[in-house]
Amino acid sequence: MHQTLEKWIEKSERIVFFGGAGVSTESGIPDFRSVDGLYSQSYDVPPETILSHGFFVREPETFFRFYREKMLALDALPNAAHRRLAALEREGKLTAVVTQNIDGLHQAAGSKKVLELHGSVHRNYCQKCGAFYDAQFIKNSAGVPRCHCGGIIKPDVVLYEEALDQNVLQEAVEAIMQADMLIVGGTSLVVWPAAALVDYYRGDRLVLINREPTRVSGRADLVITDKIGDVLGVDAE
Repeated sequence: MHQTLEKWIEKSERIVFFGGAGVSTESGIPDFRSVDGLYSQSYDVPPETILSHGFFVREPETFFRFYREKMLALDALPNAAHRRLAALEREGKLTAVVTQNIDGLHQAAGSKKVLELHGSVHRNYCQKCGAFYDAQFIKNSAGVPRCHCGGIIKPDVVLYEEALDQNVLQEAVEAIMQADMLIVGGTSLVVWPAAALVDYYRGDRLVLINREPTRVSGRADLVITDKIGDVLGVDAE
């Protein structure tokens, strides 16, 4: 299977990678839906509720306490999968990384064309004046982080009840439609509308690298159930 993957990568010129939380678990960032994931842990309020727009507005202090503890993994480093994808882009083979992750590890590995469907923890803006703040500022702040103008600073991440950036979404659709190979990795494909992006691929090199089956397992041209870092990282070093 790995040999087939490498053969297809060699033959392809417009590879797109579509990934989710499973890409970053090997960097020590917990995913959401696995047995040990964030949503399987016990909280007074479910994480899906805390990470919603309404909760952010109603209880910003509780939101930021959870956000700092669970969503800001600023010491995490790119793993072999991130590095391989960046290398494929440098070689002119990979045209885009489409990610549901907000950790910025693809960029840290050197990827340039990264379409962040759900935003990034590294961008934070004052809701009042629009001033920019980095992730470290949020991490080091106490309570509800506020701008010098007094406004509340909001992470540029897509919360539940919020819409995806339509420009980013359209770019992702176009990249996938033009791809001659689509590698889907580390995603359960249950978060919509992001999961629907896979349906725009019309080629015959749809690769799924995931530990568990997904809704595209039956129509993927190649399914690999090993760790994504082990699969993609073969030439990453």
